[in-house]
Amino acid sequence: MTLETVLARIDADLPAATERLLDLLRIPSISTDPAFADHCQTAADWLVADLGSLGIAAEKRETPGHPMVVGHVDGPEGAPHVLFYGHYDVQPVDPLELWDRDPFDPAIEETEAGAVIRGRGSSDDKGQLMTFVEACRAWKAVHGALPCRITFFFEGEEESGSPSLVPFMQENAAELKSDLALICDTGLFQSKTPAIITQLRGLLGEEITITGPNKDLHSGMYGGVAMNPIRVLSRIIASLHDETGRITVPGFYDGVPDLDEDLAAQWQALAFDHATFLGDVGLSEPAGEQDRTPLEMIWSRPTCEVNGIQGGYTGAGFKTVLPSVASAKISFRLVGTQDPLAIRESFREMVRAMVPGDCEVSFAEHGAGPASQMSVSHPAFEAARRALGAEWGEAAAFAGCGGSIPIAGHFKEILGTDAMLVGFGKDDDQIHSPNEKYDMESFHKGIRSWARILDAMT
Repeated sequence: MTLETVLARIDADLPAATERLLDLLRIPSISTDPAFADHCQTAADWLVADLGSLGIAAEKRETPGHPMVVGHVDGPEGAPHVLFYGHYDVQPVDPLELWDRDPFDPAIEETEAGAVIRGRGSSDDKGQLMTFVEACRAWKAVHGALPCRITFFFEGEEESGSPSLVPFMQENAAELKSDLALICDTGLFQSKTPAIITQLRGLLGEEITITGPNKDLHSGMYGGVAMNPIRVLSRIIASLHDETGRITVPGFYDGVPDLDEDLAAQWQALAFDHATFLGDVGLSEPAGEQDRTPLEMIWSRPTCEVNGIQGGYTGAGFKTVLPSVASAKISFRLVGTQDPLAIRESFREMVRAMVPGDCEVSFAEHGAGPASQMSVSHPAFEAARRALGAEWGEAAAFAGCGGSIPIAGHFKEILGTDAMLVGFGKDDDQIHSPNEKYDMESFHKGIRSWARILDAMT
């Protein structure tokens, strides 16, 4: 029996696979809201039962938060051992009034671009998770067994910061260790080109608060003679970039690698349309380092961004106040081997040096994680790239990702396992927003893609 037999089984079983996904989507497994804790338990139970129906020894593992689901199945002698990770929790649905239907009453809808699965979690991440499970279901139905040893690892706190994840992985490292980890929580490049994410930016979050006078002051009485914390804060923020867009924090670029020539050529061949990318959000000019391409700016260069500013009077009308306090939230996206803790200290020293004697500065940290770089020298990467190209009809790309997916780094740091990120989401899936959807094409071809990848790796 050949791969084509498995693919035919996937095609024939698509209606039933879709109904299973809709069933899972009906469970409101919102991890951030304690009111939905029982529903997270229900979602975990559903997955345990579904894996069990495939002959996979699966169980729900309790944590201080929402449970993990862990399942194991043996494969042929000498076959690789892969771990597949996904998350069954979803984002809150607010604002509910902007949904066109009940977010937990999912349905297939016809749109101008084709059929979509509409509902919370359809793309992030239940629909993506189930592409792999359904590929395994079809393989088992055709062959009677799976092609390799597989560990299934699903968590229920990804959307709330994964507080239980690292302790669980550390306590169960021997059980979870594998030859390669597979993650399905990403998307197609520009919604059409299959992609394997090989690098993820790290993230450092800092909040700075400047305090001046011991109370808000009348700007007519004190303006000019009293130091204004917003003025101090503005000077600090303005100093973080030079006129070319380069970040000025001392030592910031330590550990930032140049882009590999082969990878740069592959990215160039993607013909990224930055004018449309920016035009869709009402912009036109790339604002990062001026000696880099837009795609480099997003995927392989570090950033410093101000995410929020607060201080003084911000209500309706006008109030001539000289504020006592001003604050800003600042995030850094990191690449290569940049050290987030070293950058944090360098940033703080830079800020302290700019604060005048009549003001004080305090800092609050909001997470720190390094970048993740996956080695494509593992033969599974090239095998998966060929498999994806065969399914989607165009060459798959080794792509970067501007965001941060901490689980990939945890696999490397805790388990010593490289991760391969393959996903089928599209740019307009509206994840985390009202009316989230997952294209039927993404679901169907995603299942077929995983079957091809399993075949290519084994």
